Amino acid sequence: MNFPADLRYTAEHEWIKLVDGNVALVGITDYAQDQLGDVVFVEVNSVDQDLAANEVFGSVEAVKTVSDLFLPVAGKVVEVNESLNDNPDKVNTDPYGDGWIIKLELANPADLDGLMDATAYEKLVG
Repeated sequence: MNFPADLRYTAEHEWIKLVDGNVALVGITDYAQDQLGDVVFVEVNSVDQDLAANEVFGSVEAVKTVSDLFLPVAGKVVEVNESLNDNPDKVNTDPYGDGWIIKLELANPADLDGLMDATAYEKLVG
């Protein structure tokens, strides 16, 4: 399993990374994609919405199941990774790169401090 040190993690298996000011990328972890199996569809229905931390912002459908996606911190969903419409398997093959799911404008960047670092997340998933 891969747990990049420059990301923050949630107990619900989402990751977040600041990329530009207070805008961050959000996706699911390598562990999550492995547990789900082959991802066949990603749905995000929360663009331009202000959401609280832990609110559902979409879902990932895999061969085995459908799993809700939870926002790591409060903010506004400003963009969806449209390439996942035609290639949802990017979530499996590159979960921390081309498999990102949304761009989020953070309400308060300091909220990232309340999330797990890579060491803590690795301990969580064991």
